[in-house]
Amino acid sequence: MAKQNVAEQFVDILVRAGVQRLYGVVGDSLNPVVDAIRRTKEIDWVQVRHEETAAFAAGAEAQITGKLAACAGSCGPGNLHLINGLYDAHRSMAPVLALASQIPSSEIGLSFFQETHPDRLFQECSHYSELISSPKQMPRLLQTAIQHAVGQSGVSVVSLPGDIASEPAPDKAAETALVTSRPTVRPGDEEIDKLAKMIDKAGKVTLFCGSGTAGAHAEVMEFAEKIKSPVGHALRGKEWIQYDNPFDVGMSGLLGYGAAYEATHECDLLILLGTDFPYNAFLPDDVQIAQVDVRPENLGRRSKLDLAVWGDVRETLRCLTPRVSPKSNRKFLDKMLKKHADALEGVIKAYTRKVDKHVQIHPEYVASVLDELAADDAVFTVDTGMCNVWAARYLTPNGRRRIIGSFSHGSMANALPQAIGAQFVDRKRQVVSMSGDGGFSMLMGDFLTLVQHDLPVKVVLFNNSSLGMVELEMMVAGLPNYGTANHNPDFAAVARAAGAYGVRVEKPKQLAGALKDAFAHKGPALVDIVTDPNALSIPPKISSDMVTGFALSASKIVLDGGVGRMVQMARSNLRNVPRP
Repeated sequence: MAKQNVAEQFVDILVRAGVQRLYGVVGDSLNPVVDAIRRTKEIDWVQVRHEETAAFAAGAEAQITGKLAACAGSCGPGNLHLINGLYDAHRSMAPVLALASQIPSSEIGLSFFQETHPDRLFQECSHYSELISSPKQMPRLLQTAIQHAVGQSGVSVVSLPGDIASEPAPDKAAETALVTSRPTVRPGDEEIDKLAKMIDKAGKVTLFCGSGTAGAHAEVMEFAEKIKSPVGHALRGKEWIQYDNPFDVGMSGLLGYGAAYEATHECDLLILLGTDFPYNAFLPDDVQIAQVDVRPENLGRRSKLDLAVWGDVRETLRCLTPRVSPKSNRKFLDKMLKKHADALEGVIKAYTRKVDKHVQIHPEYVASVLDELAADDAVFTVDTGMCNVWAARYLTPNGRRRIIGSFSHGSMANALPQAIGAQFVDRKRQVVSMSGDGGFSMLMGDFLTLVQHDLPVKVVLFNNSSLGMVELEMMVAGLPNYGTANHNPDFAAVARAAGAYGVRVEKPKQLAGALKDAFAHKGPALVDIVTDPNALSIPPKISSDMVTGFALSASKIVLDGGVGRMVQMARSNLRNVPRP
């Protein structure tokens, strides 16, 4: 049997760690690894057109599966392109291993052609970033990188010079066990008892939930029922906590709606469950706050805490719920449910009158029709910007759907690359990229990746010929729009020229049929929908506090938009409120 080289050993370890594909763009320093993949049946090389796409795709795959995913870039400029997608994966707590190949080891430090130092460059967006400078470091260094990515839920980067990859691997390399899943973390009894006492003393308790409630829906509902608590959520908590939730009071933040803001400010005790919600302007400073999080560095980062509890949400609630005394007074909960329903009833009218005849098409209408027609287990990938607004307001989670975006990093152009990773996980599952024209055109070259690999991703393009969220920020700051207009082609014609299905929609009556036809198409498809660029309702007065970014006052600009089927859920929950 021929002796393994370092590249072959590298690939074998990836296979043992459960990695099924490596996303990237080939290049000379990567050639030994790509050739090893070519000869290994258990793993595939996924050619993309831009390394940024490779990193976004790997991050999305990791978020869908909860398992390690991988991407690669060749030396210098190649692996530099990974950085934005890796930042997003890291901030999304997605376990991703990135291979950053390096120039010949003998030339490092001598300003060689394409020289960079990826082991330094990626330190800020990874838990681990190291250079393999000798074959003797294998396989221990790669194993350590994998365990950092999986154990700490984030990115690890391994830099590997091409010449080292071609060298013989060490004899009798130990095949030590690999960590490929995370344990649960249970708080200590002392912290659980302290939190139970705080809850028992508080008359009004509100829960505010983030992505850390994944897998804990039943426990949150049981807990909320026992203490009669309203349940609000951040955007990343939407898919995990909003469905089948009789305590739902909506979402807080710039894209917020309903009574979540009031519920978090009018309570006696606010419990933050699995959320690193970054906008402290939306959090109260005059109520007691307790926070539960599996990552201790998140505790108290956004607000002053009265109690910090280190543990994952599901295990914490399993321990906590039996220890709290049941509350019988529903007055606060019912008040918030009514406020929530009233708030949604008040805003829904703006986009329910003649929207099926409005030209240019209301993007809210597009999102509501998309929500109705998409599969019950669809994966939605959502571009940053106004698509975030429409996803937050109109996509209806049900415990089976997934909603993925650059919700923590806030990058443009994430939706199409993330859809690639999501679709590779399961070609039979419906994957919908909710793309803005700005984000789509930024990495439009990887639409060709859909065609090349025959990935049946459906791109629903909200085409308002502008950078809508940037225009909003300029208006908030009192600035004239400048540099935000996009001169776009007929994107449907571009899709057809690339070999995919493409259709352009300019009238509302065409929308439902176009979406149905695209969803029925077996291959990749793009629906180019010309939407109204003036979709936002601007308040009559803009205060001096309304500055760019996510300030509290700026949220008023988008709070007058529609909310889709959420109003139906609010009405349903309102039936539980006793009538006088």
